[in-house]
Amino acid sequence: MATLLRSLSLQGRNLRALSKARPAKVIIVPLLNHKALISTSKKNKDVSASIEPMEKSMDLKRLTEHFENTDSKNEENYTSYGYEPGDRDTDWFYYNLIMFSVFTLGFCWGGFIFAYMPDYKMLDWCQREAFLELERREREGLPLVDPNYVNVDTIELPSDEELGEQEIII
Repeated sequence: MATLLRSLSLQGRNLRALSKARPAKVIIVPLLNHKALISTSKKNKDVSASIEPMEKSMDLKRLTEHFENTDSKNEENYTSYGYEPGDRDTDWFYYNLIMFSVFTLGFCWGGFIFAYMPDYKMLDWCQREAFLELERREREGLPLVDPNYVNVDTIELPSDEELGEQEIII
């Protein structure tokens, strides 16, 4: 916090020093200064310059010959996409096939399917049903959570003789 206050006070001191040194107009005017590069001086057409062609070096000649053929159909100028470096047409086909598959099928259709996919875990259904059940119980005046989830009269439990030595875990 102290560092922040110290830096703010230094900035304020610097701005105050700038405002005292020069008027604000001097600071803003160079930003708004439009320059029209029009010369009104007399054109001197009497000056002549001799232009002599320069002799080309061997390196320049070699590079000129190397780069003068810019035909994209030429095999020398072909840059492979990296799918099939030896065959130009197959390489182009695989490149377009993979790009179409990834972007159109993968991202577009994949995103569409993911966005509109049904709730396969039924998480939203459970929550919606719980809210509907709570609302129904409130409307009918029943307790929100019934301690007897199943009616006790409808349950048939085995007798002690039928259970025998069976361990009962509650």
